Amino acid sequence: MQRCGVDEISAAFDAGEEISLLLVLRDSEAPDVARLRAIAEERGIPVREVSSSDVWRMARDNRDETPEVLALVGRDPGASLEEVLERGGLVWMLAGALYPVNIGFTIRTAEVSGADAVLVDCQLSHSERKAALRASMKAHRFMPVHWVDGLQAIDSAKASGFRVIAIEDTGEVGPWDADLTGDVMLIVGGEHDGIPDEMLAASDLVVRIPMSGFVPSYNLQAPMAVVAVEAQRQRSGDD
Repeated sequence: MQRCGVDEISAAFDAGEEISLLLVLRDSEAPDVARLRAIAEERGIPVREVSSSDVWRMARDNRDETPEVLALVGRDPGASLEEVLERGGLVWMLAGALYPVNIGFTIRTAEVSGADAVLVDCQLSHSERKAALRASMKAHRFMPVHWVDGLQAIDSAKASGFRVIAIEDTGEVGPWDADLTGDVMLIVGGEHDGIPDEMLAASDLVVRIPMSGFVPSYNLQAPMAVVAVEAQRQRSGDD
């Protein structure tokens, strides 16, 4: 998803990779950065100036030297829901969560684990939606986030060839025993009621995260993070 530094981004441009956003260190005077910026502008790729702290925080490799430029590859944050489903990949849906902070954390988890989009079916006001995006560290700048009717989104995803996998304690298999590759929609439910029965019935598979403590409930982000990491492992081909 990220190309980091002048050399990687130059190679990405040369290879014709799908770069959808360029982040440039504010006030950079490096000729190579100016060259990359000119290429992006010529190709109609959005360019945003960011602070050194932003670049340091977001860069994949910042231990030796903070890069002056980052690029987003393979994901269009402005893609419509129809475009997301047409493109395929891994899409998360959050169904029925109540708290903006929890919603924001799940959006951030989805983005950092390489998801292609997040769909949110939650009853939030405009100000609560903004609070959720702030809590995500504004991850929606780098990945499509859509507020949807969940059942309609499931129908649309299935029509586009997606398998739908729910994460709920009624599941009988662990995520490591499920196929999380290909075009997949993963559903995680709200804090109190979980995934609605209609969505569970529409799912092709229900997976369960093992629990052995006295209080049989994880915080919302925990099961999502477990499945997100497993999906990333499977989809990257790691053993």
